[in-house]
Amino acid sequence: MYILEQRFLRGPNVHADTPCLLSVIDLEDLYGVSSKDIPGFNDALLAALPSLHGQLLPTGQPGGFAQRLRAGTYLARVVEHVTLTLQSLAGPTVGYGRTRPAAGRPGQYRVVVQYAIEKLAEPSFQLAVDLVSALAKGESFDIEPRLQELRSTASRYAIGTSTAAVLAAAQERGIPYSRITEEANLFQLGWGSKQKRLQATTTGDTSYVAVKIASDKQLTKALLNEAGVPVPEGGTVTTLEEAQRIARRLRVPVTLKPLDGNQGKGVTTKCATPEEVEKAFAFAREYGRKIIVERYVEGRDYRVLVAGGRIAAASFRRPAHVIGDGVSTITELVEIENQNPSRGAGHSNILTRLALDAHAEDMLRRQGYAPDSVPAPGVCVELRSNANLSTGGTAEDVTDILPESTRALCVRAANKIGLDVAGIDIVCRDIAVPLDEQGGAVIEVNAAPGIRMHQHPSAGQPRDAGEAIVDGLMGASNGRIPVVAVTGTNGKTTTTLMIAHAARVAGLGTGVTTTEGVFVNGKRLVKGDCTGYWSARTVLSAPDVDFAVLETARGGILKRGLAFDQCDVGVVLNVAADHLGLDGVDTIEDLAQVKAVVACSASKAVVLNAEDALCVSMVRRAKPGAEILFFSMDAENPVLLKHLEDGGRGAYLQDNAIVIADGTLQQELMRVEGMPASFGGRARYNIANALAASAALMASGFSNLQIAAGLSSFVSDSKTNPLRTNVFDVRGVTVIVDYAHNPAAYAALAEMARALLPGQLVGIVTAPGDRRDSDLIQIGEVCGERFDELVVYESQSRGRPVGGAVDLIIEGIEKVIGPSDTTHREIEVDKAIRLGLSLCRAGDVLVFACGSSLQTFIDALRVDDPESADRIEAQTI
Repeated sequence: MYILEQRFLRGPNVHADTPCLLSVIDLEDLYGVSSKDIPGFNDALLAALPSLHGQLLPTGQPGGFAQRLRAGTYLARVVEHVTLTLQSLAGPTVGYGRTRPAAGRPGQYRVVVQYAIEKLAEPSFQLAVDLVSALAKGESFDIEPRLQELRSTASRYAIGTSTAAVLAAAQERGIPYSRITEEANLFQLGWGSKQKRLQATTTGDTSYVAVKIASDKQLTKALLNEAGVPVPEGGTVTTLEEAQRIARRLRVPVTLKPLDGNQGKGVTTKCATPEEVEKAFAFAREYGRKIIVERYVEGRDYRVLVAGGRIAAASFRRPAHVIGDGVSTITELVEIENQNPSRGAGHSNILTRLALDAHAEDMLRRQGYAPDSVPAPGVCVELRSNANLSTGGTAEDVTDILPESTRALCVRAANKIGLDVAGIDIVCRDIAVPLDEQGGAVIEVNAAPGIRMHQHPSAGQPRDAGEAIVDGLMGASNGRIPVVAVTGTNGKTTTTLMIAHAARVAGLGTGVTTTEGVFVNGKRLVKGDCTGYWSARTVLSAPDVDFAVLETARGGILKRGLAFDQCDVGVVLNVAADHLGLDGVDTIEDLAQVKAVVACSASKAVVLNAEDALCVSMVRRAKPGAEILFFSMDAENPVLLKHLEDGGRGAYLQDNAIVIADGTLQQELMRVEGMPASFGGRARYNIANALAASAALMASGFSNLQIAAGLSSFVSDSKTNPLRTNVFDVRGVTVIVDYAHNPAAYAALAEMARALLPGQLVGIVTAPGDRRDSDLIQIGEVCGERFDELVVYESQSRGRPVGGAVDLIIEGIEKVIGPSDTTHREIEVDKAIRLGLSLCRAGDVLVFACGSSLQTFIDALRVDDPESADRIEAQTI
């Protein structure tokens, strides 16, 4: 058994709405072998992974996957369930999986498993393959070392607890978010011009200067004192002698801590003797060069969270401690408490594990204990002088008893420092009493405060601190900009550009992805075929984009899934035979399932072709509440008519005019002759594209005037829309350069070309070699029926022998017209172009299809006609 191929489907895809890992595996000699027929296999697997007992069957019945194992199942399905189990044991729980045979490839299976941590998914799948393979062969397998590696990976790439709380609150509000990189704990909340950034509890609105101020504790104290906020007296020192001098001057116990420390590191409180000051100074110097020496404030330790100018939560923090039982030593009590499932390393869990280090031993000595001491039952033994959760402390919620004066004081402190999110540390005897009545003080203001204590207090009411941070950061916004996704077999690029152009004319900052690149406000950022996941993310992450129009191709959906959880408007133009036999898409119905991913993702509206039965069938898969809009070139289309009768909206062609319909109310938008892309009404496919664009714009809230203004000013030429019906004159011959490469596209292009002029129609045609034999033959049939003369050339062999695709296309041509001297075979594209031109006379129309670039045509033309080549090249610049 081995892995042939793997890919991450990071967004909604044909298998699930959640991120998945797709793997293709070959079972080799284990093909056809059932789990029940391998002696000892099931017992060994269940012994290695007992949690398989807990997995539900696909029917939802209890009994776990163990029941399916014993009944017998194929080993690819076992790999699926083992992968899910391994991920859940190492990190967050995942549960969705799906395994299907790879069509036409015996022994090979397509295995899809959900993942939560991308870096964990692949090694989990590899371990599943290794484990199942070994046990199927009767070999022993020590899973624990590999499982520990997975746990380490999960820990390394896990989202921090504070960040996770904020993201959960964002998700609850429907705010989209994405991790900038797997390594960084940096996230983007929202899209385009409405986006914000977040790292733990530091937001994109957090001032850099404010963070620098908060990291300088002495400067913070000075500013707070200026704002009338009570702070402990003291100073900053760099030598022990200076520390001793300030301690003597204050004449009270003091606290020593690093000037720029955090998380309670290097803090020692209640130092009353020169010896204690000396020891505390040495401890603080481990974490910083400059040390604060300040009056020790008697009382309890409290943390107040301020977010967006409001109090979000308040907690009483207890230092790390253990409670005696009269039997166990302090060392044993620490070990017992660290077995608490709520405790973990660092910030990986609700609480942090207790440490019995030198600082803890010093705290024990102050209380008259040693690590091997046995405290009496119920006695509290403190292990830290500070109460930070990061050093093992616990928290109790006290939000409801916080006085108004203290609330106002904390907000004032955060505002004075300039922090949008701040943790205000207060020491006082009783937080329910105003500070000025008890000599309490603010001892620190923290940027990027942890919020575990508020989300998961050890006692008291949990507070959704993440929600408070999101509210302060996002206000009432859900962070979403309008997103229109366009898919279909033909017409995607032109329709996408039409919609985007109308949005730009209406004054919106527009981001676009097409097969020609990524564009923001008309400027190309990336050149190439940009119709997939990463290109869409480029647009959605651009801060100057108010409106996104994303061409969403079959390949992008299959390779990475969608880059968005949902779009506002999903457009499906058509579904025609193309790319069949690739990536598990073997039938046109399979292809429709891929295109339907866009329709299913639309939250506001779905625009569908009323003349395409596969598009119409997508209605039942639309989200509840999503509006359906139909478009049709036939005003009498029964699907359209029924839809309008039922009060639906749509767009259709009637008497050479685009008509916008809202139930029984119909309004002529514009004549098609007034739309440059229609080429005087001859390019019917562009009229269909304009109908789809009109419906999408209508669903997006644009007025009829805005839609008409966009369509009437959109020009489709070699500059704005390369390889999409680019028309040139070459010494009286009308040349059309187009990317047509499937039967439907060739038929539409030939119809348009035939309508231009009465002369003969010459075609230079091809198709990529990875298409099925039947598809290539069909292209030949379509072209043979519609062109007067044909030159068939080789574009991309893609696994076929050179000339193989050409021969199949010619076979299709000859099925229609028989062997003929009007059919020419020319492998090299430049020679094919020159041959095609030589067959034309003034008044003829030449179609050059499926070219990789306009430059290919220009370079071929330059050999015999450099003047025309230069003129056409100038038009493309």
